[in-house]
Amino acid sequence: MSLKKAKLLLAMVLASAMLVLVGCEYKTINQIMAEPQRYANRDVGITGNVVRSFSVLGAGAYQVDDGTGKMWVVAKNNVPREGARVGVKGKIQDGFNLGGLVKLPEVVRSGMVMIESSHRAK
Repeated sequence: MSLKKAKLLLAMVLASAMLVLVGCEYKTINQIMAEPQRYANRDVGITGNVVRSFSVLGAGAYQVDDGTGKMWVVAKNNVPREGARVGVKGKIQDGFNLGGLVKLPEVVRSGMVMIESSHRAK
């Protein structure tokens, strides 16, 4: 591979990495709670420990504590267990309802939640 092609390939890889990093910024729960309108309907990421978890047939909700605050996360499948360390990406919205299938805690139905697009448990 010529030096010119290698430089072009490196530039393309770096540009792709920058787009991925900008696409979903990781914030603390405290930052999100302080300015919920700033993060509403935007992809954002949080990391923390699962302190509460509810699921029926894999769908449900879990609460993440990152040390700055707690936030409920709604998952359509694979709800992590209590005590798991997770990295979660999703969109912030005000409240959520599973359509009467599962009675979620009132705080999930009426408070600020994250609608999960993906998570990784450790």
